[in-house]
Amino acid sequence: MTATERTGQVDRAGRGRVKAAWVLVVLAPLCAEAAFSGISLPAIWVALPLLVPMYGAGVLLVRELVVRAGAGWPGLLVLGVAYEIAEDGFGLQALTSPHLYTAAEWGPRVLGFNTTYWQSQIGYHLVFSVLIPVMLADLLFRRHAGRPYLRAGGTVVAALVFLVGVALVRFGISGIEDPGYRTPWPAVVVELLLVVVLAVVALVVLPRVRLPRPAPLRRLPHPAVLVSVAAVAPIVVHGLLFPLWSDAGRPALGDAVPTVVPMVVALVLAVGVGWLVVRWSVTDGFGDRQRILLIGGAMVGHSLFAVASGLAAGQVVVSPVIGVVVIAVTVFGLVRLDRRVRLQEPAG
Repeated sequence: MTATERTGQVDRAGRGRVKAAWVLVVLAPLCAEAAFSGISLPAIWVALPLLVPMYGAGVLLVRELVVRAGAGWPGLLVLGVAYEIAEDGFGLQALTSPHLYTAAEWGPRVLGFNTTYWQSQIGYHLVFSVLIPVMLADLLFRRHAGRPYLRAGGTVVAALVFLVGVALVRFGISGIEDPGYRTPWPAVVVELLLVVVLAVVALVVLPRVRLPRPAPLRRLPHPAVLVSVAAVAPIVVHGLLFPLWSDAGRPALGDAVPTVVPMVVALVLAVGVGWLVVRWSVTDGFGDRQRILLIGGAMVGHSLFAVASGLAAGQVVVSPVIGVVVIAVTVFGLVRLDRRVRLQEPAG
């Protein structure tokens, strides 16, 4: 191989990494907001560009730090929670606001924090802002899976863009939707400490800890079961925590049951399904096609709940139409991805 050929390979690899980074930047807000709030609250499409720096650069930063630390998927989960705190705590200020989204009415307020809202957002953003976009980027750019997309300077730029994105959300959304509200300084201190502790656990502790390998199942279930479980889980968890109309000013299930009950049920269900997915992932026969089925089920369930939320808010035409389009585009894209994965599989 000549020096020119080696240089060409390096250049192509570099372009591939940069392309993967940009794709992840786009996927994060699309999976999290376009496929959900874009259906239940169509006006969010106007504000979507405002969210790209926070979502896109934030998730890219999380991935880069985790990959560089060698923390794997556990590190991605833990640092993903830190990302959620930065977004909802420092950006939207919704973790403590008594007014925004009427989140204070969803469930118990503990030490000034909207606990039900917080629980709902941790699961929401871990799955749809972080895990699914990162997994899709890995599937699209398999050569770069598990490798950094950016050099050190690019990672610094991503961090700066993320901070700008948080500020844009703080003043462009929270400042308009909840004018005059400021998170109390004790809550800010708590949020900062949580972010620091979670970052240390994700990037320092987990890479040095050998986690036990979960036991595989005897065999994988039928593909329809994978899709169904992945689709039903977000519908049920969302339904237990989110009021169908987010500004309803009441808990998701009304006042018929204590709000702590659906919170506990949602937590148990989320952990149980998550553990089941982990066991599936170490079972013989699990691969990229099964990952795509799980992603597809979760995304469709995510969007179906958004359609129901839009209907409850009076969007009787717009939300279903947008929902059908979003779900169709999602399924079409994942079918194309599945075909691409099949072509890349070794013959025989």
